Amino acid sequence: MPFYLLQASFKDDKVKALVEKPQNRETAARQFIESLGGKLHAYFFAFGESDVVTITEFPNNEAAAAAALKTIATGVFARAQTTVLMTAVEAEHAMKKANAAKATYRPPGG
Repeated sequence: MPFYLLQASFKDDKVKALVEKPQNRETAARQFIESLGGKLHAYFFAFGESDVVTITEFPNNEAAAAAALKTIATGVFARAQTTVLMTAVEAEHAMKKANAAKATYRPPGG
């Protein structure tokens, strides 16, 4: 299954709610991800632009997009970004495919 990196930032009122009533959100995230056929590998709170960072697996991009859309639709997050990840082996295969490609890319105007 493909891997995905999710980075999200809570809205201010949700941060306030977490401070007023501290809670571990990993279980809720795991249940949600598993309900879409995915697997949660890591769930972190973070400093900086993102409050939450997860590493997940989903059966395909469609399932990952469904998870992202459903999560954003809750209105909990001010910002979220999903990044498709590749293993080192997958990246090596892509490099080999690029090296073997017969076609060349012609930039605009060239």
